[in-house]
Amino acid sequence: MDALATVVFIFSYVFFLLRISTAVDTITVNQYIRDGETITSAGGTFELGFFSPGDSKNRYLGIWYKKVAPRTVVWVANRESPLTDSSGVLKVTQQGILVVINGTNGILWNSNSSRSAQDPKAQLLESGNLVMRNGNDGDPENFLWQSFDYPCDTLLPGMKRGRNRVTGLDRYLSSWKSADDPSKGNFTYGMDLSGFPQLFLRNGLAVKFRAGPWNGVRFSGIPQLTNNSVYTFDYVSNEKEIYFIYSLVNSSVIMRAVLTPDGYSRRFTWTDQKNEWTLYSTSQRDDCDNYAICGVNGICKINQSPNCECMKGFRPKFQSNWDMAYWSDGCVRSTPLDCQKGDGFVKYSGVKLPDTRSSWFNESMNLKECASLCLSNCSCTAYANSDIRGGGSGCLLWFGDLIDIRDFTQNGQEFYVRMAAADLDALSSLNSSSKKKKKQVIVISISITGIVLLSLVLTLYVLKKRKRQLKRRGK
Repeated sequence: MDALATVVFIFSYVFFLLRISTAVDTITVNQYIRDGETITSAGGTFELGFFSPGDSKNRYLGIWYKKVAPRTVVWVANRESPLTDSSGVLKVTQQGILVVINGTNGILWNSNSSRSAQDPKAQLLESGNLVMRNGNDGDPENFLWQSFDYPCDTLLPGMKRGRNRVTGLDRYLSSWKSADDPSKGNFTYGMDLSGFPQLFLRNGLAVKFRAGPWNGVRFSGIPQLTNNSVYTFDYVSNEKEIYFIYSLVNSSVIMRAVLTPDGYSRRFTWTDQKNEWTLYSTSQRDDCDNYAICGVNGICKINQSPNCECMKGFRPKFQSNWDMAYWSDGCVRSTPLDCQKGDGFVKYSGVKLPDTRSSWFNESMNLKECASLCLSNCSCTAYANSDIRGGGSGCLLWFGDLIDIRDFTQNGQEFYVRMAAADLDALSSLNSSSKKKKKQVIVISISITGIVLLSLVLTLYVLKKRKRQLKRRGK
């Protein structure tokens, strides 16, 4: 009998070891992770366990790159409820909920899934996504819960940034307070669905940076966003959800997009040769990316000084402030609009579209229909295509003041601003005069160039003739 018990014990122990060794990325109801223990994704890219950030002694459950040093954390579970000692434990409940408990069995964090579970298990995927699924579910994408739905400060390849229109789930980045404190900081970066959807980076409630609306190719305010040899991206908008997502071209590349504690959106790649993170790109590149730096109806031009000027047909609201480079008051119309006297439009090219929170859009109209619709509505102040692909399609209308416009040297967009007839006539005369002056300058330049060339030819001729005369005298 003792021998039989020993055999049963040995088989049970071996089975337990085999189970652990073949499922190092998984936790079941009968397993847990204590502080000091970890699980690793199948390919060895990510690791989950308890850690202390920076100089802090607090303990948090998080996910980090296993092969990157120093440790780079991409997700934190109990970011608002830290452990003050090493008593933390991660468990899976029978209901399929992940819980972090302390030494007195107090729950500090839970995954709070409302879906029913059968033989639930948690798994750390090679993508860095911590998921909860039913143990008998053969669908690899059917999750009861996933950490990718609740990002912290990091956007990994395959993560969605946007909203589920059905459930209301909002996936956005939120900065750490500091390198020592992963709790939510002042900055958030996510999708705003007011008017025509666009990306906002906020400091509290105030907008710090606006990436702008999606124009079919990229976000209007990020001209450098292009598919490349490192990563590709996609934008999805339908009845169920709206989101932005990016994927790596080469899976061996390690890339992350981070919202830093000081409010900057930056993309990094890991360089093995240097053993460090290399800055790949940043959304905010210069002063013109500061939201509404030139006020309403102003446009920011980074390659001129001062950077701000009023759009055509507008003047500074307070000239004295404008002269002191205080532009936040913006600009007002030189001549009020008058629908009855034939308003028209001025075209702007190579710019970032204005804030679209108070806009209206129709994705089936063309630009001609859009212009006609704007002109027929006395409150409409500007229009543009909502999609620039294939020559342009869709209609985007603005009402009231236009804000947060800047020019770009490349990959900017076109839009049309409404102007009073008197200002259009003045602008037309100015353009005509400017063209005449340009023609005069060209004619004068050509004449001067011709005279210089003729003088040079005559000089060479005279010098050559004298040289021949000197040779004859020498003979």
